[in-house]
Amino acid sequence: MELIFSGYDLAGLPLRNRVVMAPMTRARAPNDTPDAMTALYYRQRASAGLIVSEGVPISVEGRGYLFNPALHAPEHVEGWRQVTDAVHAEGGRIFAQLWHVGRLSHVSLQPGGNAPVSATAHRAATAAAFAYDADGKPAMVPASKPRALDTGEVSRVTGDFVRAAHLAMASGFDGVEIHGANGYLFEQFINGGVNDRTDRYGGSIANRLRFVLETVDAVAAEIGSQRVGIRISPFGRLYDMPAFEGEAETWLALARELAPRKLAYVHLSDQLTLGCEKIPDDFAAQFRKAYPGTVIAAGGFDKTTGELALKSGELDLVAMGRPFISNPDLVERMKNDWPLTPADRATFYGSSGARGYTDYPRYDATATT
Repeated sequence: MELIFSGYDLAGLPLRNRVVMAPMTRARAPNDTPDAMTALYYRQRASAGLIVSEGVPISVEGRGYLFNPALHAPEHVEGWRQVTDAVHAEGGRIFAQLWHVGRLSHVSLQPGGNAPVSATAHRAATAAAFAYDADGKPAMVPASKPRALDTGEVSRVTGDFVRAAHLAMASGFDGVEIHGANGYLFEQFINGGVNDRTDRYGGSIANRLRFVLETVDAVAAEIGSQRVGIRISPFGRLYDMPAFEGEAETWLALARELAPRKLAYVHLSDQLTLGCEKIPDDFAAQFRKAYPGTVIAAGGFDKTTGELALKSGELDLVAMGRPFISNPDLVERMKNDWPLTPADRATFYGSSGARGYTDYPRYDATATT
């Protein structure tokens, strides 16, 4: 049997294969609350060894896109319980991806119409938010100018992550993934070309990593380190993330800091499939040396390339995103070498109803042509 289909012990949580369904924003929750259709969507894909949910805003302040199921109110817990029960009924495992977008938001989404918060007061010039336009209609609009969080406010945001992690476990999730990738709030602090702070959260590598490490520690203290993962995107350029001096050393320093914390995993997001440059070829080996724990990576893998990455020893689990949209039985299709159904990109985000969401069929091996 190929390694990709073998079981894996994720910090005491048994996974039936090494295929991870990567987190994917679908914008299908009109009231920011999961419903029966959300539960069906995840249930259909529960044969993945692990599902990481779409990004879950930890607060109203943390959201940058409309219609994403959140996790900061009692009704959210009730909604997500439908999802986790559905996944567990199929023998699956699911982590909640906890999300704060930082400056990649718009005043129409913020409490009281306030400015979004970030490490900096500089706007992400090329980024957009899915918010309300001047006519009050949902639309992609330029991200608003943010304000820099005061030093004393940073711990408040950490507290929001801790509360969301507590609610995630109350919702039945098997753990949480802290979203530190793809240009969102934590990366806005980590990136030396964005973070222009002069306080304890800016300047040196240690200072720029302080916020994310404080949050990892606080969340781990709340729910246990073995139920905490983190997603990062080394060398990421998405949403106005520039190259900066000491970039490789910054990410390797983070790896060394995370190593003794005994997390469930670190999840690397390679942005090649998002139109950005890929992570340098020699970086995976350097990261593995600095971080000996479980490593997941996402970045355009299929069965063949995923198997090769696992056999190389640089990865323990392989995450796949878009193929899961149109192939709810992706693991079974790969295992049997059945053809994959192409996805309809027009229905990736924000549509209503089942179309492009829960209406993709499983493969029928008995059908004749």
